[in-house]
Amino acid sequence: MKPPPFDYHAPRDLGEALAVLAEVGAHGKVLAGGQSLIPLMNMRLASPEQLVDINHVAGLDTITAEAGGVRVGALARHAAVERSPVAARAQPLLRTALRLVAHPVIRNRGTVVGSLVHADPSAELPAVLTLLGGTVRLARHGGTERDVPADRFFTGPLESALEPGELAVSAYFPGLGPRTGTAFREVARRHGDYAVAGAAALVTLDEDLRIAEARVAFVSAGPVPVLLDLTEVCEHRPAASADWPAVERAVRERLDPDADIHATAEYRRHLSGVLAARALRVAAAVAAGDPAGEELDG
Repeated sequence: MKPPPFDYHAPRDLGEALAVLAEVGAHGKVLAGGQSLIPLMNMRLASPEQLVDINHVAGLDTITAEAGGVRVGALARHAAVERSPVAARAQPLLRTALRLVAHPVIRNRGTVVGSLVHADPSAELPAVLTLLGGTVRLARHGGTERDVPADRFFTGPLESALEPGELAVSAYFPGLGPRTGTAFREVARRHGDYAVAGAAALVTLDEDLRIAEARVAFVSAGPVPVLLDLTEVCEHRPAASADWPAVERAVRERLDPDADIHATAEYRRHLSGVLAARALRVAAAVAAGDPAGEELDG
């Protein structure tokens, strides 16, 4: 299939890109990796009149350590972030999640920021940004920038807070504090498919290595990534004696996922509970300094 007709723009610097976006407004779409946009256009599910290709804009492919985290530029490919020692040191959950994204050929072209802007609730990276409380930086012509937190950035399925004329120039992923670990667990029908259900978990331990904080962001559980604070379910318990069945029950009670052709709502709810408990257990082991923590499988 072929996309509908469109006008093509290839700006060479950020200022030019923002000027073009200001001119085309709601009629324009940004092309970065194109791994979601191009298929949608080919299937005529998206029909932008103006396509703004930012791949020639210098300085947007950076991966930079910042105080307390890592900032990923709009043209940083999945594969580059997955392999980046800077990103791995600042936020190891990024590498864990990116290894679950589609296939290597997709990760070689797709971009981290593009995945966030696409705002698919079945994708891994929106859940990671939500779990960590990260932000997306949006810029527009005239020098105006704003940082939108994850809990306000994702507004619905394939919908974000990005406004006409704006460009998502970077995303910020906060790092981890002391005695904090993360993990990601998901189930897909085939490797590389979108997950039927998934859970990104974060656990912080106190000085006695008891659970002081536990939260999980879920994939494929709602119109946007769903974040649950499960601290009270396992608070003040060592991970080895945490009540993981209680965690599963709490998740099933609080989640209200939709049914689709891949899973019933009840199956997705059950699976989310199992994955949340497994991910929390692994995250707690990592937080405790267990080098084999990531080998745990619940």
